[in-house]
Amino acid sequence: MKNLRAARRYASALMGEVEARREMDATAADLSMIGSVLEGSRELRRLLASPVITGRKKMQVFDALLKKRVSDTTLMFVRLLISKHRGDLLPEIVERFSVLRDAKLGIVQAEVRSAVGVTVAQRDTLQKQLDHYTGKKVNLLIEVAPELKGGLLVRIGDTVLDASVRRQLELLRDRFVTGHAPEKAGRSGVRSSRSEKG
Repeated sequence: MKNLRAARRYASALMGEVEARREMDATAADLSMIGSVLEGSRELRRLLASPVITGRKKMQVFDALLKKRVSDTTLMFVRLLISKHRGDLLPEIVERFSVLRDAKLGIVQAEVRSAVGVTVAQRDTLQKQLDHYTGKKVNLLIEVAPELKGGLLVRIGDTVLDASVRRQLELLRDRFVTGHAPEKAGRSGVRSSRSEKG
C-alpha cells in the first residue's frame, strides 16, 4: 500500500511536469514501451529492485536501454527514480500514469470477462453500450473466461455489472448471438454492485 501511494505521487508529479511541457502523449508512449520491456524481463525488474546493485550500475543499464528510444524528460525521470532508490516503483508508476492520462482524456477502463470469445461486431456493441452507460469513452480489456457461468461480467473501477443482475447484459448476449443492433439503454436500465478490488 505504501508503494502504491508513492507510485501515485511520482506519477502525479510526472504528469504535472509533462503537461506543462506539452509532452503528455509522448511520455505516455515512452512509459508504455518501458512497461512492456519490464513486463517481458524478470532480470530488469530484479535489477531495479536489488538493494545490492548500485544506482550507478542501474543507471548505466537503463541509459543504454532507453537513451535513443525515449525523450530526455522520460530518461531524466527514470534516472531520478534510480537515484532516489525507487526504481522498483517504475512498473506501478507506468500503470498509474496511464490511469491519470485516461482520466484527463475522459477515458475509463472496463475489464470484461466473457465465457466465449468476442467478435469484432460484439466488441463494438459492448463498446457502444458501455460508452452510453458511463457517459465516457471506454477502453475495453477483454478476457475469455470459460468458467464464467453468467456468460459476461464487466468491471469499471469498483463497479461490477454482472450477468446475475441480468437485464442489460442478457440483452447484450442476445444481440451477440443474433447480430441485431443494440437498443439504447438509460442508466436506470443497468443495475450494478460495488465490489472491493482484490
